[in-house]
Amino acid sequence: MPRRISLAGRLKGARRRLALRSLWVRGKDLELLHRAMGFAALALVTMTPLLIVVAAANPFTTRGFSMWVVDGMGLSGRPAQTVQRLFSAPLRVLSTTSAFGLLALAVFGLTFAASVQTGYEKIWELSGGPWHKVWRQAVWLVALTGYLYALVQSGLVLRHGAWEEAIRVALTVLFGVLFFWWGQRVLLGSRVPWRALWPGAVATVMGLGGLRGFSFLVFAPLIVTNAVTYGVLGTVLVVQSWLIGVGFVVFGGALIGRHFHERLGERGELPT
Repeated sequence: MPRRISLAGRLKGARRRLALRSLWVRGKDLELLHRAMGFAALALVTMTPLLIVVAAANPFTTRGFSMWVVDGMGLSGRPAQTVQRLFSAPLRVLSTTSAFGLLALAVFGLTFAASVQTGYEKIWELSGGPWHKVWRQAVWLVALTGYLYALVQSGLVLRHGAWEEAIRVALTVLFGVLFFWWGQRVLLGSRVPWRALWPGAVATVMGLGGLRGFSFLVFAPLIVTNAVTYGVLGTVLVVQSWLIGVGFVVFGGALIGRHFHERLGERGELPT
């Protein structure tokens, strides 16, 4: 009997190693790091001015993007002040925004959404969607902007006491899972069933939570030291590195979600 248990344990360990190897190969074929770097570059070009313009339309606060970065990275004190100074919105941002500037924002925004869509399609080994389905990218971009802006406002409202903070964390997790679940479905053109997408949404939100803790421990001290050594450029480099981590989690979470879904399907727990 002990020998059989040992053999079963070895077989289980071998299957687990093969599964991890398969996941590693898929991540390598996806060029996960390069895709995450492209995500970070487009996110900085697109979401920074977009959220600043949206925040400027709010009469109560003009610190939309900076507050999102501060909250997402888990910053406080001097690192938070450094980021807020870097991404603070000019008082006349709405009046000085031209039609060409808004058009450029729309073009870069759709390019950003298209890059996320392409990443999801590569993960699920799907062909590219038709060009006339660009409305899906536009809807996803609008939803993403609203989601991020809602995160900022929740941080400003639910900040008094442990109970409000707990409520905010619960709402952040809930709506984060719903957004990434829905977002995959929309960008993939409903070609992947809902039940196959929820593991990726859960993995993405868990990864973002882990990245927040890592940022608090690693990136927060780097912001202070880099700001002293390199000035504004040092802060931008740290924020850009964090955005690379966000891109890695977004695509990596979806990749892990597909892997998990297929593993459940092999066990007969979640048939496709």
